[in-house]
Amino acid sequence: MSLTKKVQELGASPEAIQHHYNTGNEFYRLWLGKTMAYTCANWDETDENDSLDVAQKRNIDFHIKNAHAVGAKRVLDVGCGWGGTLQRLVKVHGVEQAVGLNLSQSQLEWVAQLNEPKIKGILEGWADHVPEEPYDAIISIGSFEAFAKLGLSSPEKVHVYRTFFEKCHQWLKPGGWVSLQTIAYGNSVAEDASPFITSEIFQESDLPRLVELTEAVDCLFEVMSLRNDSHHYPRTLKQWYSQLRENRESAIELVGEKQVVRFERYLRLVRHMFYKGRCVLYRIAFRRIDNPRVWQKNK
Repeated sequence: MSLTKKVQELGASPEAIQHHYNTGNEFYRLWLGKTMAYTCANWDETDENDSLDVAQKRNIDFHIKNAHAVGAKRVLDVGCGWGGTLQRLVKVHGVEQAVGLNLSQSQLEWVAQLNEPKIKGILEGWADHVPEEPYDAIISIGSFEAFAKLGLSSPEKVHVYRTFFEKCHQWLKPGGWVSLQTIAYGNSVAEDASPFITSEIFQESDLPRLVELTEAVDCLFEVMSLRNDSHHYPRTLKQWYSQLRENRESAIELVGEKQVVRFERYLRLVRHMFYKGRCVLYRIAFRRIDNPRVWQKNK
């Protein structure tokens, strides 16, 4: 596949995104918890009784502070899900306007019913986004995994990731920050990917490697902090699985037993992958380089 091909064609298509997320808002509500956050929570490791909802709010607040978004005028959430981060930006952290990009119509319908005038949800991928005015900060929690399709070469993936960070650089005001959370390959490679996950759960999606991320931001952003919180994900997945099992009858009524069994298998499998170190969970803060040097690949 040529690197000149449109970058949006190198990532998961709207149809692939909707295949997963349009399973239904009420279905996800049964097991994600009140925050509707569909990503790794940020757990208090000293508290065995830490709840999923508290840990998810802690994670959202972490990224808002990581992006230096508190009290900002405009903040972008790339892949805003059901709007949990958008809500806390405007209701808790004093942000004047929070803009969310999403390719899932059902999730945006959920965001719209929040009826919050300071929140703007847009049915659009990042590659097509043109902001009305610059952003003070950018947050992306759990959507980066869909930016590159499974089967791309590493140079192709870096091309996609770099295009994303180039756009972030263009969208941000001088000195702006990006806070990113993503699953990445750990002690594994793309060939180790589960056919079940790639065909039935997250279609057309692949994970980054850390070296691909660092190459993609070279001369655009400084890496200011990087945390590998892989041990937080098995606890999150355990909670999701437990809540799905507790609400299994209701889930079957909504989507059918076959779909519920599929999600139960997926949650068990991903938990196993994290235990084995095949996947890692990165939380990274990037600061915009305001006068970047010309980037030369393989310099």
